[in-house]
Amino acid sequence: MPGKSRSELIHSYFAAYQANDREIIEAVLTDDFTFTSPYDDAIDRATYFVRCWPNSKLFKSITIERICEDGDAAFVLYRCETLDGKGFRNTELHTFRGSRLCGVEVYFGAAHKDGVFIAQQPSS
Repeated sequence: MPGKSRSELIHSYFAAYQANDREIIEAVLTDDFTFTSPYDDAIDRATYFVRCWPNSKLFKSITIERICEDGDAAFVLYRCETLDGKGFRNTELHTFRGSRLCGVEVYFGAAHKDGVFIAQQPSS
């Protein structure tokens, strides 16, 4: 039986994140997993679970709009709605080793609430 495609793995990852199912995510991430975003510079797996994982409880919905696979990596464009009605789109680069996720780089998109653009505060 062939393994899952990158797209299938990504759909599973996002479904587990939205369901706040840490057990599934722990099984998907490699021991040397790193997470990078405008707020995080290649943080390790343990720091990801402390700093980022609690945010999984804040999402009403996560909708994958597009996945572009390229070898052991894939770009994911997705849209989120938080429980407080804020919406945003992000792009992530997921890097795989076999069927496990070894790295995620997040690129933030614009935020909206009630159909209105929310300007982000510049960092100091």
